[in-house]
Amino acid sequence: MLRFGLLGRSLGHSYSPRIHALLGDYSYELFPTEPEKLDEFLRRGAFDGLNVTIPYKETVIPYCRELAPVAAAIGSVNTLIRQPDGSLCGDNTDAAGFRGMLRKSGIDPAGRKVLVLGSGGASHTVCHVLREAGAESIVVISRRGADRYDNLDRHRDGEIIVNTTPLGMYPETEGVPLDLKSFPQCRGVLDLIYNPARTRLLMDAEDLGIPHWGGLTMLVSQAAAASERFTGRVVPQSREDEIERTLRREMENICLIGMPGSGKSTVGALLAQQTGRIFVDADAAVEAHAGMPVSEIFRLEGEAGFRRWESEVLAESGKRSSLVIATGGGCVTREENYRSLHQNGRIVFMERALDFLATEGRPLSQGADLTDMYQVRLPLYRRFADLTIQNDAAPQVVAERIWEAMDEILNT
Repeated sequence: MLRFGLLGRSLGHSYSPRIHALLGDYSYELFPTEPEKLDEFLRRGAFDGLNVTIPYKETVIPYCRELAPVAAAIGSVNTLIRQPDGSLCGDNTDAAGFRGMLRKSGIDPAGRKVLVLGSGGASHTVCHVLREAGAESIVVISRRGADRYDNLDRHRDGEIIVNTTPLGMYPETEGVPLDLKSFPQCRGVLDLIYNPARTRLLMDAEDLGIPHWGGLTMLVSQAAAASERFTGRVVPQSREDEIERTLRREMENICLIGMPGSGKSTVGALLAQQTGRIFVDADAAVEAHAGMPVSEIFRLEGEAGFRRWESEVLAESGKRSSLVIATGGGCVTREENYRSLHQNGRIVFMERALDFLATEGRPLSQGADLTDMYQVRLPLYRRFADLTIQNDAAPQVVAERIWEAMDEILNT
């Protein structure tokens, strides 16, 4: 069997093996390689072709006897093909990937001033495609040189912003390369990062009503182009779209919010079982993190202390993928929790009649006026939620309703 794979330094959370498993009937492995081992691997490694990622897209060029025209023009290689004589041909399918990303996003750089964040191999590819697409001007922002992050005010007229840096990538998802509010003419934001699905930069764009798009489309499109180079078989656009939908369907978290006692934990456990996801109960995770029961946290630290523990747990869980997260009823009272949940997930408001809310073992529900609590929280639930599902049936039925609605969203 033909043997392909991904070469890079840190590859623990790559989606590439799953994508290539959907693309073809060939072996595709991860080859995490430290710089001091790179020469030996490229000269003696048993592979028929490789994708190449950070930090080796330029490093591998001297090992190539031949470069495809696009790789030569860009000065960056992300695909290596073993030739019949054993030599390597370097190609660049990232260009095809970014073209696919531009097309699907609907963000048109023609006649626009574009700011490209980062100056590495991915930046070279993006600039090449932007020139093809007719961008009026392209400014590369880096840590050194004339155009830097500390003098960005020179380019407040930037109309499209493309992030090619790893800032904001899992697991350091809190990073953001710039403040979008400083760019009043911005009409589009593209982020090549695909994990998380929505970086802080993309969520900033969402808050400001700026069209935006994440890197999963580019990842799938470049992988399809690489698969074509590997096998000689054309991958139809419809197949690319199908694979992207499959990944979103498999990877995105389902986050349940709602009043205390609305059945989130019961339904969430069933939903995780139904969809093959891992179930995370936020209250249980808080107890494990704090080393004490929720009731004890409330006794010692009050509600404010509990909310701090809860936000820490949601920030960590929200970075992960393929989860069902049942949150505490008051998580919506802290805006930061929205971003933690939204970065890799869709948020479902489980609404239940107040008369049916369970109160036993819930510190804030016992003796509280649930009507007043509901009136305060309802706008927050609606602010967080991508969809609302009524919990007015058996738990299994409600779980099925949620997945049916989520499946429709994720397949769109």
